[in-house]
Amino acid sequence: MFTDSHCHLTFPELASQLPAIRDAMDAAQVTRALCICTTLEEFPDVHALANRYDNFWCSVGVHPDNEGVTEPTQQGLQDLAALSRVVAIGETGLDYYQMDERKGGRTVADMEWQRDRFRTHIRAARQTGKPLIIHTRAASDDTLAILKEEGEDGSPGAAGGVFHCFTETAEVARGALDLGYYISFSGILTFKTAQELREVARFVPMDRMLIETDSPYLAPVPYRGKTNNPSYVPHVARQIAELRQTTPEAIGEATSRNFDTLFKGVRS
Repeated sequence: MFTDSHCHLTFPELASQLPAIRDAMDAAQVTRALCICTTLEEFPDVHALANRYDNFWCSVGVHPDNEGVTEPTQQGLQDLAALSRVVAIGETGLDYYQMDERKGGRTVADMEWQRDRFRTHIRAARQTGKPLIIHTRAASDDTLAILKEEGEDGSPGAAGGVFHCFTETAEVARGALDLGYYISFSGILTFKTAQELREVARFVPMDRMLIETDSPYLAPVPYRGKTNNPSYVPHVARQIAELRQTTPEAIGEATSRNFDTLFKGVRS
């Protein structure tokens, strides 16, 4: 019924607990999960996990925050994306959060390496026909601009994808939707401080929405502060259901259909 569209089950906090997590997922009616890759070094473990279980799939990509790791090439990403059970390119995007020009830190110009890496992922996604998993933090203008520059405007040939763990404004959501992208909400939606984000969740069309945990991070209320895992994704659905005056089950079914539509490989 429920699908966790973004989790990190190979991270140390979760990898050793996988049997218990899968039992908890079953009890919570979380029937599927997409396991996200953040470095090429990590990919073999993520891919092995997706191949081991018939309700797990995976992505391939290098997170924008990661430095000192193997740099992706377009051809390399395309080759890995052709492997079994790889249904998306990413996690990719831009993250300027730690940049602080006022304190003598990095400038926007200094982040060109992130923008180059992002373009590499976009081009690989367009060549493979597999959607992008977009991470954007304190960089939404550049994220949207680069997508447009690379032809990601919803037209034929565009890869499309999802803005995961969305925390931006309604204006950014509208910009992503206009480019043909989906919006995914995490446990942040349940936080007391997230009223503006809840308004965004009311605005996003139901047929363009996903839910996720981003586990092991961002556990929803009532588990905030604890290690997150995919069995908690129904709490995100419950919050959206409250906002839209429907049931968590209806949200679970709708977002699972959207998952099938976006990540076409999950049906093969």
